[in-house]
Parts: sequence; C-alpha cells; structure tokens
Amino acid sequence: MPTACDTNKVVAGVNMSLDMQEWRAETTAIVNELLADGSNPDLEYDIEHHFACQDFDQLEKAAVDLFKAGFEVTDAEEIELDDGAPIFCFDATIERKLDIETIVADIEKMLPILKKYGVDYDGWGTYFQE
Repeated sequence: MPTACDTNKVVAGVNMSLDMQEWRAETTAIVNELLADGSNPDLEYDIEHHFACQDFDQLEKAAVDLFKAGFEVTDAEEIELDDGAPIFCFDATIERKLDIETIVADIEKMLPILKKYGVDYDGWGTYFQE
C-alpha cells in the first residue's frame, strides 16, 4: 500500500494485523537503524503515522479522534491503487524522541481508533536528523 513518504524517510509499511510484539520489533528495528546511521538521539522527531481507507467518511472520523488524542493530522489525499481503485490516506504526526516505548505506546493508543472506523495503519516514519 502506498504511504505518504519520500526517499529520505525510514518507513514501517506493515499491516495492521500485526500484534503488539511485532509492532515493538518493527519499531525497535527502525529506531536502531536510525541511531546506527548517526541520527541524533537527543532531538525531538516528527513521528509520522500513515493511514488509509477506501471510505472517506470513516477516514475523516478516525482523523478527528486522532486529533483529539493529541496528534496533528494532515489533509486526506486520494490516490489510485494499482487496480484502479481509489483510496484515501492521511498522516498523523506527533513530536517524540526516538524512544521505542513511547512510540509503541502511541501505536497502542491509535489501533483501537483505527479498528473502530475500519482504517488501515500503514506504519510510521521520520526523517534522519544529525
């Protein structure tokens, strides 16, 4: 599934069906990769979580709930999948240090909202910072 990202990001494009142990492993891998590449562990990062849904109304409801939960949300974009089907996506961003426990806690907070509205979680990413 496409994500709202560019080549300068490390993105976890993983399926919402993963359990929290797998989310933790994925998050650990991303954080460790960024730190191994020299990203600064003392800085705050814009952690961008990516979401998609074919139902715009449900996507919008999830965005409102995520905003109420403390995330900044972007405007939804419509994209076309390989099979020609339209899908809507947006990002929810929050400033965090590259702390595995904090990022995993954010994922745990988001998943019930996404499940409630049938929105897919497409992982998270951030930019390298020196």
